[in-house]
Amino acid sequence: MRSKVQSGPRPETEFLRMLGERVRAERARRGMTRKELAKSAYVSERFLAQLETGHGNISIIRLRRIAHAMDLGVERLAQERDGDVPELAGTIALLEKLKPEERRRAQTMLLEKFGAKNEEERRGRVALVGLRGAGKSTLGALLAERMGAAFIELDRRIEQESGVKLSAVFDLYGPAGFHRMEREALERVLETNERFVLATGGSIVNEPETFSRLRSACYTVWLKAKPEDHMRRVIAQGDKRPMAGSQWAMADLRKILAGREPLYERADAKVNTSGKTVKQAAAELAAAVKAG
Repeated sequence: MRSKVQSGPRPETEFLRMLGERVRAERARRGMTRKELAKSAYVSERFLAQLETGHGNISIIRLRRIAHAMDLGVERLAQERDGDVPELAGTIALLEKLKPEERRRAQTMLLEKFGAKNEEERRGRVALVGLRGAGKSTLGALLAERMGAAFIELDRRIEQESGVKLSAVFDLYGPAGFHRMEREALERVLETNERFVLATGGSIVNEPETFSRLRSACYTVWLKAKPEDHMRRVIAQGDKRPMAGSQWAMADLRKILAGREPLYERADAKVNTSGKTVKQAAAELAAAVKAG
C-alpha cells in the first residue's frame, strides 16, 4: 500500500519559520542588533541568524535565554496561533507592526476600555502606590483589617516566588528582570484573590503596561508625603543603603518624586500622610476608598 505524500510544509518547519519571524520582529522592535541579542542571550550570532531565518532548531533553555534578553516571557515567542480566531490573529499582527511607544498606548487604551472590572469589584481590590516611606505597609495592613480582606505586599511576593531577597533580584536579573517578575506576581495576585489591599513598589508606575493593568483591575490610591517625611520614615525603618546616608540623598529623592508625581496623579484617589497620625491617615484612607 502506498503511503500518502503530505502536501505543504511540515508543521515543525512552519513553526520554526514562525518562531524565527517572531524573534526577528521582537529584536527589531527593541532596536537590538543581532550581535547585541546574541551576546545578551549567550548564543552565537551564527545560531541566531539560523533561528531568525527558520532554519535553526532550538532547545527550551536557549529559547528562554533569548526571550528574557528581550524582556519577554518564553511563552510569548513560542505560542502557536493555530487556535486564534481570525480577528485575534489580525489584531496581534497589527500590534506587532507598531513601534514600542505606540504599542504601549494601544494596550493602555484597550485595558482602560475593556479590561476594567465593575466598580464594586474594583473597590474590593485596593492598590496603594507611592514612594517608600509613604505608609503603604502600615496603612495597607490597617485598611485590609477594616475591610476584612487580605493584605499583600507585592515586593514580598516577588521575594517568595524568586526565593531571594529583592536586592538580590536586581543583582541577578537587573531592572528588566525585576519588572517582569513584578508583572507576573501582580497577575498571580489578581488570579488568586477576589478581595485584597495591595502595597506596590514605588517604581511600578514607571512600567506603563503594569500600571495600566493595576489601574484597570484595582482601585488605586496614591499615598502622598513630603520628601522630608519619606526620608525620615525610611531611615527610621533601619534602611542602611547608600541612598539613606548620601549627602545627595534628599536631592535625589526630590528628583525621583517630581518625576513620578504626574504618574501617581493618575491613581483613583490620593491621601496625604504628612503631618498626620497613623490613626488619622488610616481614617482618611478608608474614607477615600469608600467615597472614591
